[in-house]
Order: sequence, then C-alpha cells, then structure tokens
Amino acid sequence: MNYSIIFYIIGWILNLEAAFMLPSCLVALIYQESSGWSLVAAVLLCLLIGLPLVIRKPKNRVFYLREGFATTALCWIVLSCVGALPFVLSGYIPNPVDALFETVSGFTTTGASILTDVEALPHCLLFWRSFTHWIGGMGVLVFLLTLIPLAGGSHMNLMKAESPGPSVTRLVPKVKSTAKILYMIYMVLTIIEIFLLLFGGMPLFDSITLSLGTAGTGGFGIKNDSIASYSTYCQVIITIFMILFGINFNAYFLILIRKFRQAWESEEVRAYLLIIAAATLAITFNVRGYFSSFAQAFQQTIFQVASIITTTGYATTNFDLWPEFSRTILVLLMFVGACAGSTGGGIKVSRILIMLKTVKKELIQLLHPRSVRRIQIDGKAIEHEVVRSTNVYMAVYIFIFAFSMLLIALNNFDLITNFSAVAATLNNIGPGLSLVGPSGNFSMFSDFSKLVLIFDMLAGRLELFPLLLLFVPNTWKRF
Repeated sequence: MNYSIIFYIIGWILNLEAAFMLPSCLVALIYQESSGWSLVAAVLLCLLIGLPLVIRKPKNRVFYLREGFATTALCWIVLSCVGALPFVLSGYIPNPVDALFETVSGFTTTGASILTDVEALPHCLLFWRSFTHWIGGMGVLVFLLTLIPLAGGSHMNLMKAESPGPSVTRLVPKVKSTAKILYMIYMVLTIIEIFLLLFGGMPLFDSITLSLGTAGTGGFGIKNDSIASYSTYCQVIITIFMILFGINFNAYFLILIRKFRQAWESEEVRAYLLIIAAATLAITFNVRGYFSSFAQAFQQTIFQVASIITTTGYATTNFDLWPEFSRTILVLLMFVGACAGSTGGGIKVSRILIMLKTVKKELIQLLHPRSVRRIQIDGKAIEHEVVRSTNVYMAVYIFIFAFSMLLIALNNFDLITNFSAVAATLNNIGPGLSLVGPSGNFSMFSDFSKLVLIFDMLAGRLELFPLLLLFVPNTWKRF
C-alpha cells in the first residue's frame, strides 16, 4: 500500500473542497448572511489540513487498483465529514450525525433529507447543499484527474473506483483527456438547463440550485414542496434534463464526434428510454383519475418516472398516494437505475441487460449443452470477468440490502418504510414510501439507523466494493 500517495490525494481533495465552498461564501456575501462564517471556517480547516499534505510530494506516484479503491472511499468520507461542518457550525443542523447524513446525501446525489423545513436555511447553505450534488454527480476524483499528474495507469485505477457502472472505458487514449471531456459535457448541459429555466421565469438562484441538483441527479430542493410550486414549463425542462443526465455520457461524446448512429445503437440507452416510455404509459393510465386531464396525468407521471429511474428524487406530487400498481412500478424503477457512465444511481441498466442475457444463455445451454455462446452488448462480446463481477455485485448488493433492513428494523417502523428507506439510500434516490415518502423525511430514524443509511448511500454511490475494502485487513498491508 502506497500510503504517501493516498495522503497526497486526500490533501488535494481537501484543497479542492475549500475551492468548492468559495461560491457558497460569495452567496453569503450577496445575501448578507451571517451564517457564511461557518463556510469560511470550513474553508480554513480544509486548507490547514490539505496544504501541508500536498506540499510534500510523494517520491512514488504509482498506485494500483487496491490503492485506487481505498483512496476513493477515504476521499469521499473525508469530503463528507468536512462538508458537514458548515451545517453544524451555523447551528442549522446541530446534531453531527444529522449534518453528516445531509452532506453524504448531497455528495452521493441521494437527496434524502432529515430537514423538516428546508426553506428555513439561509441561501448560502442551500447553495452548498445543492452544489454538493453537482460535485458528487460526476465525481470529485474525476475532476481531480484533470489537475494532478499521476504515473502509469494510476488515473485509470482512480476512475474505475469512482465511476458508476460495471466497466469504465476511455473516450480518448489519455484518461486525463477523458476526464476533461466528461466535465465539459457535464458543465455545458448544466448551463443550458440554467438558461432554459431562466427563460421560463424561474428566479436565478432557483435556476442554478435546481440545475445543480438535476445535473448530479441528486434532488435536493430549496422549497418544502420540492418542485411542485413551479410552472409546468419548468417541470418539463427538469424532466427532460433528468432523463438526459441519466444517459451514458459516452453517447454524448459519440454525438460530439458525429457518430450519431453509433450513439443511438447503444443497447443500454435504448433499453433505458424504452423502460421510461413503458413505465410512463402504464402509470399514466393507472393514475389518470387522480388528475384533471390525461395530459396532466402524463406530465406528472413522466416527471416522477424520470426522477425515480435517474435516482434524482425531485417530486411534483405525493406519489405515495397513487394506486399500488403505480407505486410498485416506481419501486422497481428504484432498483433499475440509470445508465452506467451517467450521474444516476441504482443497479444500472447495463447490469440488468447483462443479467437477462446471462439467464437467456443458461436456458439455451440447458437445451444445447454442447453449444458455445457468448453474451454480447452492442455487437461486442462481454468478457467473462464483467459477467462474473456483475454476479458478485448483485450478491453483495442483496446481502447489504437485507442486513441494512434488519439493522434499521430496530426502530420498529413499518416494513414499507424500512424497505423503501434502504432502497432509497442504497440506490441513491432520496424519497421512498410511507414515512420516508415525498411528504416525509428521514429525521425520525435513530442516530444508529442514520449511520447505517449513511453507509448505504456511500456504498451505493461507490458501487459497493471501494467502501467494503476498507474493512479488509489485507487492504492495508505493505507489500
């Protein structure tokens, strides 16, 4: 284990977090809010710890996948702990566990909240809360890759550990260039959404914060009713961009280099859009009696479907009051999630496709034992290693899900609340059903249960393994 490079990267992460907090400090100045001092204090602490760690550069800058996983998990933990300080120091979330829950929910783009009155927060903390979504959406380490030089395949080992999905591919030969392209696409889409919301009459502050939440598929609103009080036009724009940010960013790169057909021929993207279309139509017909017109039912349904499958978590209506058929579809969408290589969470559409094709292959193998077949996606054979890792991922996912449900059951809440709370956090969605539905929050859970759900949020965002490896003794051995 190369400890020196790990501390070096953690130092860079703290310095970056200090820089990321500066826009929130500026918001405090603009609105003349005294709580801005808590952000300044957090910035100074980041620099106090971060600068000494990066001044002394490590002699050996090479690290392998093991260091990549450990560094990624540690960076996200440090990022969240320091990011929670402004909430605690300002007194708006005095309980450190609650503040950590809110911050982890932000960075992991979950959007689950313990706040009963969001509008009571000052603008600077609301901005920081939403900005954590944008930082965590693409990944802070992906951003770091554009800045610091690392040796050999170290860049790729960091990217593999942080990027969502069963596999990570380079868009261009250099990983550093890939990271820059990803962030360029990310920023351009965010800016376009801000301008479109402004065009619809949404105030500037609201446009920026909600666009940051949409881009990161996070879902922190700045109003107690989430998105419900905004115009239909603004809701439609947010719906479109939630769907766009749930698409694999490789497709946008292919569009940029004018390979339109190759972008559309992606099985994952087509399956993702087909799932959205099918779920929207099924729910719309089921809930049409709950709205004044079929058009309104369709608009409200596609918003909720997009919000759930992309794991954004915004809400325009209390879908917990919908019929069981519709609620069941939404719960299933929680598990499906968005595309690999997007900012969305969940199991990912690509994994669902791999598992379905694996089942089909096994059924054919039973009928024709001597046949040799390979699973293919987009006309390319999937390596056995990817299939194996997908199966292992699902086994670990089920174990964590079941164990988390067992632990939070100690609070003695109903089964639907417990089930959807774990589903909402492990899949980085935000709202669940029953007590944690769109009209509720996670404040009633004990500190112990919140810590379990914090673990679930981090595990879900980091694809389980980076966080679990921290508990394996061999991870920390020097070789």
